[in-house]
Amino acid sequence: MNARVDLPLAFADWMAARQAVLEPLLERLLPPGSEAPARLHQAMRYAVLGGGKRVRPLLAYAAGEAVGAAGERLDRCAAAIELMHCYSLIHDDLPCMDDDVLRRGRPTAHVEFDEATALLAGDALQCLAFDVLCQAGADPAAIILLARASGSRGMAGGQAIDLESIGGELPLAQLELMHRMKTGALIRAAVLLGASCGAPLEASQRAAFEHYADAVGLAFQIVDDILDAEATTQALGKTAGKDAAHNKPNYVAALGLAGAKARAAELRDHAHAALAPFAHRAARLRNLAELIIVRSS
Repeated sequence: MNARVDLPLAFADWMAARQAVLEPLLERLLPPGSEAPARLHQAMRYAVLGGGKRVRPLLAYAAGEAVGAAGERLDRCAAAIELMHCYSLIHDDLPCMDDDVLRRGRPTAHVEFDEATALLAGDALQCLAFDVLCQAGADPAAIILLARASGSRGMAGGQAIDLESIGGELPLAQLELMHRMKTGALIRAAVLLGASCGAPLEASQRAAFEHYADAVGLAFQIVDDILDAEATTQALGKTAGKDAAHNKPNYVAALGLAGAKARAAELRDHAHAALAPFAHRAARLRNLAELIIVRSS
């Protein structure tokens, strides 16, 4: 069982402590690579256990701890979020989507295995995420939250808008909608699922978490756009410069680098302001908002 967050603990140590629980849990939750169908299970494990910042499960942990949650239920909610995220990465990288060959510094799942196996691995990870969430004792509202964050009003819908917009232009409001769906919806689900592991939220607390999550979710994608323009492939662990190469609408194209950075900083301030009702208990959520803005990959 996790201990309650110790606020004087250095943020890096807090992250390491949560990851030390999450990584072996993911290892246990995934089917063994030797179990039939072995190639499918190996692809699932390859996609999930191959590194990553684990920002979304960390957001779940931080939100849960802000309301006094701890223990196996919070661990499993964090794991379910990461499984869902890894599913989305596999599908985003497929030739029929973003057609990328590098993810987390390694060949993408469809390159390492094959396209059909990668597709099935993503499908299976999505199902496993809901399996894990149900095993965590999540109520129907939590399951609905994750389902909607992943579907046509969330990640899948955002990806559809992204694909439809290649080679064209999007008004700023439509660009923001795409980002809030493609990236922000699962980040919002991570925060609210983590928070749901504590005592029932008051309406004002839920609103505060939602405002925070909306701000950091949009900021995350804006920073992704900035890094795609500024960082190297080696630093990112995925192919840099793809937005420009494919003429995809993004915040750098819409606002310029300076404007995109200013918007990300503005959203960080909104995120911090939203956490005022939680005072010191939201220290880790504040830390994560900073990490999302200043990250280099």
